[in-house]
Amino acid sequence: MSATEAPVDRLPAFPWDRLEPYKATAAAHPDGIVDLSVGTPVDPVPELIQKALVAAADSPGYPTVWGTPELRDALTGWCERRLGARGMTHRGVLPVVGSKELVAWLPTHLGLGPGDRIAYPRLAYPTYEVGARLARAVPVTYDDPRDLDPTDLKLLWLNSPSNPTGRVLSRTELAEVVAWARAHGVLVFSDECYLELGWEADPVSVLHPDVCGDSHAGLVAVHSLSKRSNLAGYRAAFIAGDEAVLGPLLQLRKHGGMMTSAPTQAAVVAALADDAHVAEQRERYLARRAALRPALEAHGFRIDHSEASLYLWATRDEPCWDTVAHLAALGVLAAPGDFYGEAGARHVRIALTATDERIAAAVARLA
Repeated sequence: MSATEAPVDRLPAFPWDRLEPYKATAAAHPDGIVDLSVGTPVDPVPELIQKALVAAADSPGYPTVWGTPELRDALTGWCERRLGARGMTHRGVLPVVGSKELVAWLPTHLGLGPGDRIAYPRLAYPTYEVGARLARAVPVTYDDPRDLDPTDLKLLWLNSPSNPTGRVLSRTELAEVVAWARAHGVLVFSDECYLELGWEADPVSVLHPDVCGDSHAGLVAVHSLSKRSNLAGYRAAFIAGDEAVLGPLLQLRKHGGMMTSAPTQAAVVAALADDAHVAEQRERYLARRAALRPALEAHGFRIDHSEASLYLWATRDEPCWDTVAHLAALGVLAAPGDFYGEAGARHVRIALTATDERIAAAVARLA
């Protein structure tokens, strides 16, 4: 980096600023805005999680970066129970301060830099590119990772279920990608934050034996409690997988003081021990999806993929900003598809993360 170059100079323009005029248009609707542009939870934090947080509130000392033994037990147990992972130990899990922090800083923490290539889907969460650029590495996009040139490819991001499209990679697809990556010595990080929100597909983790065999070598899964447990405000996430990868990351994060708060750690233990609240939240999203999808289709939209996650990947076969403007005039705000790559230029991403009342308002306006 030159003396005059700041890290922010390496980053793309923050896309959400471009949405502000359309947000103002939608907000002018007599019945108020229906903001379906951002996937931020709106439902209450489950009471059992709140109680666990409060019970741990008297935490005057520093928490550990690795988390309490109880937290590590909860993480390994959940990975085995929910993901089907085998042979999990404390060395194979690591709490992080929300998954976005992990995605943005992972290439830097892995020691990647100029000349190193980092690949992610052509339609993708923008922070994969941000992470590559922060490290001054080379961002590369793909439709099928097996078509990539593995030369200098140091990190491969998978994302299933996908943000923004909701596409789910099958066990066979994942297994073939894992085999390809291992054959070429490419480290795989799999963003699985929407794994528990499959509607027309059953998402599977890269840590499942059907995908990775008897070894987690070269594989790390990324998980978040933001959507499944409404804990976006808690910044609660974790990674799991190859102990040889997580060990150095743990040491680096110790030096950097990158620790989740003690009350948050206690809340995560409670959240991962309870499946009932996850099922309840799934039903909320499923009902909103069942209302919104047919309303969009009746209005002239086509929904592509969207078999999982919290979004509908929708198109009217026109430039995405024309669609954003059309919806804004109805008081509905959507995210333009080109936020997620040029391949999304004719789609919009419509989130299910609004209250039942606001979803009903959107359905009425679309009618």
